[in-house]
Amino acid sequence: MNALDYSIVAFYLIGFLSMGFFFKENKDSKDYFLGGKSMGWFPLSLSTMATQLSAISFISAPAFVGLKMGGGMKWLSFEFAVPLAMLFIMVIIIPPLFRSGVVSIYEFVERRFDASTRMILSIVFMLSRALSTGVMVYTIAIILQAVLDIDFVYTVLIISVITVVYSWQGGMKAVVWGDAIQMIILFLGIAICFVYGWQNLSEVGGLANGFDPERLDVIDFNWGIGDNEEYGFWPMVIGGFFLYVSYYGCDQTQAQRLLSARDEGTIRKLLLANGLMRFPMVLMYCTMGLIIGSLVTLSPDYMNDIAVMTQKYFPEEFAQNGAKADLMIPIFILKYLPHGFIGLLIVGILSAAMSSMSSTVNSLSAVSVEDFFNRGKVKLPAKKYMLVSKMSVLFWGAVCVGCSFLFGGSKSAVIEIINAVGSVFYGPVLVTFLLAMFSNKVNYKGMNAGIVIAVLVNLIFSKTIQNIVNVDLGFSIFWIWLNFIGVIIALVVAYVVSYLTGNRKKAADLGISIMPKKSDFHQKEVYILLVFFVFIVVFSYFLPQIINSIV
Repeated sequence: MNALDYSIVAFYLIGFLSMGFFFKENKDSKDYFLGGKSMGWFPLSLSTMATQLSAISFISAPAFVGLKMGGGMKWLSFEFAVPLAMLFIMVIIIPPLFRSGVVSIYEFVERRFDASTRMILSIVFMLSRALSTGVMVYTIAIILQAVLDIDFVYTVLIISVITVVYSWQGGMKAVVWGDAIQMIILFLGIAICFVYGWQNLSEVGGLANGFDPERLDVIDFNWGIGDNEEYGFWPMVIGGFFLYVSYYGCDQTQAQRLLSARDEGTIRKLLLANGLMRFPMVLMYCTMGLIIGSLVTLSPDYMNDIAVMTQKYFPEEFAQNGAKADLMIPIFILKYLPHGFIGLLIVGILSAAMSSMSSTVNSLSAVSVEDFFNRGKVKLPAKKYMLVSKMSVLFWGAVCVGCSFLFGGSKSAVIEIINAVGSVFYGPVLVTFLLAMFSNKVNYKGMNAGIVIAVLVNLIFSKTIQNIVNVDLGFSIFWIWLNFIGVIIALVVAYVVSYLTGNRKKAADLGISIMPKKSDFHQKEVYILLVFFVFIVVFSYFLPQIINSIV
């Protein structure tokens, strides 16, 4: 990097410090955590995508497609269930949540069940989000350390401090508009890597000579049960459906964006946009990964650079596994892009990390304030509410930074536990909200038991946890199935325990209209998403032939 690149990075960081000042006028919870419920579909859709498409996706997904053993374009199968999930959230999940007027979505659960149910979901959300965000920040900081050749302590602080400052000052409006800008920067970065990767690959032999043909396969009709049975069509559609419905509809980080919309029509538009835009974006960075991975294969010096940097910054990993595939994109940025674009791509990596962290810190603050300080009949005065909210943002920012230092590095077991918790918890969370909305036969005792038992069973089935405790059950289940398993177990246990204990509270006690209407199923967005689901499956099936015809 030269002075031009550093100037671009500095300009970006200063600009985001100013973002919070621009949106500093926040009077109450609706302003600070929901953007005054005045946000439009375009910035919210970009913010939703930016939160999910983190810097790890920008770096690791292309590496998976281009270099990693057993990788390839099958990464696209993660997108199969997205249109169906957006449709379900649009019709079933969001209308009652939006009409309830809550800030923390876990308040909705308390209205139907009990404060203990709300606390279970809130505490697990806060712990898992803070840990996973800390690990994400560390992972990106250590990559930036290798690129910028500065200690990772400084890269952690660069990402964290600036993100916390503009989130603290500007609230949800700063977070959403910051995410929108960062998403545009990330898209430009992918496009630049795509173009320059193609140009350089053409000079060394072209795409046709640089990859194993098996890397083009997207659809595999396996069931995800047994050794090496992964990324199958059925587990990715069924398990992925429950994963995305829970993540986008019942996770505070994402649902808070939906609740910030000005009306339900805006929510339908942003869900439609997210359902349609994700696949092209993921297709673009997967294709970029195929191109740059082919360039690595055909350029011995490139692979040597990856090995040298791995040995320098990740010596233990180099000794065990050789070259670190995740360095493919950072080294491409430094080796093949002109100055100016190098700075822009570093900004792209920073953008992806900061967008994920800003969303998390804001959501953690909303949950902690609403679920612990502003509960009950007596609410905090507006001035005190804002003080507590801003202090909470600083607190959770510090916690995320602390987690990055404490658990990001050598604590590999912690990283694996975080990933396992993410996959085992989404199913029970989804069931909690669905039963809160539509069932009169479940009480809080049954629901609490369903959550706990489903999570424990999922942990036992999780191959990740089996590896940590060194237990082999003799069979393996692809982790995405755990979302479906969690749904079934939580449902059964909740109904059985509720039947045995009685004392049920009716869903109608929520005091809002929750049942979907026939007209909700006949919105044009519903039909568009159904057609798009069919399109991406058919397109993915024929993708190997399409790519082969091009190259």
